[in-house]
Amino acid sequence: MTVSISAVILLGVFVFLLWRYARLPLWQAAICAAFGYYLASASIGPNIGLGLHALARFVAGLDL
Repeated sequence: MTVSISAVILLGVFVFLLWRYARLPLWQAAICAAFGYYLASASIGPNIGLGLHALARFVAGLDL
C-alpha cells in the first residue's frame, strides 16, 4: 500500500501544531507561510522540489 501526502499539507500541519502546542505566535506562523510561498515562486523552487522528491525516494527505499 502506498501512502502519498503533499509536503505542503505536512508542513502546514507541523506549523499548526507548533502554533497550537508550542505557543508559536500567530504572526510567526504567518511569516512561515509567506516564506514558503516566496520560496516556491523563486528560482530555487524547482530545486527544492527535486530535493524533497529525492529525500522521499531515499526514505521509501529504507528497509527498517
